[in-house]
Amino acid sequence: MPQATGLVAELSAKFGQVESELVEGDGGVFEVEVDGNLVFSKKQERRFPAYQEVPTAITMAGLA
Repeated sequence: MPQATGLVAELSAKFGQVESELVEGDGGVFEVEVDGNLVFSKKQERRFPAYQEVPTAITMAGLA
């Protein structure tokens, strides 16, 4: 969970106050969605996102 809370801090630093929801699950699934759009999936990528990868993906997708 520290990586997820660190990501929230990255998003807040880039976009200001963000609304986030952490849904605990099992099997190591970690997905980031913005307005229903999948931005990052640990299951697909088989890794956690690198530093600033998610904020950059959100910006490049025009979701911010």
